[in-house]
Amino acid sequence: MTTPSTTPDWPRSLRRAIAIWLPIAAATTALAVLVYAAAQQNLRLSTDDPQIALAQRTAARLDAGTPPLVAVPPDQVDLARSLDPFVLVFDATGQLLASSATLHGQVPDYPRGVFDTVRSRGEDRVTWQPENGIREGTVAVAWRGGFVVAGRSLQLTEQHVDQLGRLVVAGWLAALVLVGAAALLAALINPASDRSTLSLAPV
Repeated sequence: MTTPSTTPDWPRSLRRAIAIWLPIAAATTALAVLVYAAAQQNLRLSTDDPQIALAQRTAARLDAGTPPLVAVPPDQVDLARSLDPFVLVFDATGQLLASSATLHGQVPDYPRGVFDTVRSRGEDRVTWQPENGIREGTVAVAWRGGFVVAGRSLQLTEQHVDQLGRLVVAGWLAALVLVGAAALLAALINPASDRSTLSLAPV
């Protein structure tokens, strides 16, 4: 009687390992994308929290009668260099009344279309890019005389997002490698049964 060979059938084992690995790899990829998207959104949305508080506080001061030039922070923030928060105050027509933000010595032009959303919703959150390489997370709210915009640089947040992306990619690749090794080991330890029947040789 002949006995089956103990040498691994590598082509068959590889095919079986790939069949095991593919669905797990797809699920791992989907999970990595979901983790990155959720964490990225959480970082970006939480970045707006200080601006929301600053905008609402400034609007309350304006509604209480504080002049716009007094309501904005006294220190001028150069958007090209500083990460500090800033405030812009506009009247009801969108004309600038006061600003603590400058860019190359000039007050940057904030998109007035944001105020249409504020009129209908009471608030709007916008990523503002006054020039290439400068991105500000801003929050616009209404006061009884117009609009208040508070913002701050997204530089640190975007650095955190980049670091998060690198960590997620590294974890994803490591998971794919580990799952691939486990799938190959499983295929070698428990190979697919051979459907051909063993032949009996005459004695």
